[in-house]
Amino acid sequence: MNEYSSKLLEGAVEELSRLPGIGKRTALRLALHLLREDAVATHKLSDALKKMRDEIRFCKRCNNISDNEFCDICSNSRRDENTICVVSDTRDVLAVENTSQFNGLYHVLGGIINPMEGIGPNDLNISHLLDRLKSETINEIILALPPTVEGDTTGYYLFKLLGPFDLKITTIARGVAVGNDLEYTDEVTLGRSILNRLPFEQSNKR
Repeated sequence: MNEYSSKLLEGAVEELSRLPGIGKRTALRLALHLLREDAVATHKLSDALKKMRDEIRFCKRCNNISDNEFCDICSNSRRDENTICVVSDTRDVLAVENTSQFNGLYHVLGGIINPMEGIGPNDLNISHLLDRLKSETINEIILALPPTVEGDTTGYYLFKLLGPFDLKITTIARGVAVGNDLEYTDEVTLGRSILNRLPFEQSNKR
C-alpha cells in the first residue's frame, strides 16, 4: 500500500529528500506546502530551478558560478587584480564576500583533495590557476581553504606547486575553528582571519 496515498506525491517527496539535509519528513512537509501554494507560485519555483540548472555558467576566469562568461567579481574594474583568494567552492566566495574585508579576485577549485572520496589534484581546477599565474600579474595568493586535514593537504600541495612562481603565498589566520567549513564561520571571525593572514610556511608552525 502506498503510504502517501498518491504516487505523484511520493515521487515529489522522493526527489526532495535527495537534497542535502532534507529527510523524508521535511520533504513531505515541503511537498504538501507546494501543493497548498497557488499553482503559479509553484510553477515559478520549478521554472527558476530549471532555468538555473540549464543556463547557469562558470566564470571563465575564476570558475565561480555566473550568469555570464565572466562573473560580476572578475568584471569589476575596482577589484584588486593582483591578489587571488583560492577557495574550495562558491559557498566560500560568498562567505568571504560577506566579510567586506577582501577586494581581490578569487579562484574556485571545485573541491579539495580527499583520497577517501577519490578526489585527487587532477579532479580540481588547479591547472587553470597555474595558467592564470602565467598570463596575469599576480602578487599574492591567499589560500582560504577549510581548516581540516583535507584542506591542509590541499593547501600544502598548492604551496609546493606554486613555489617556482615569484609571489607571496599566505593563508587565513586560524581564528576559524579547526574542522569548520568557511560558510559556517561568522563574518567577523572570517574577516579578521583574512586581514590577519599569515605567510603559508608559518601556518604549520603553530
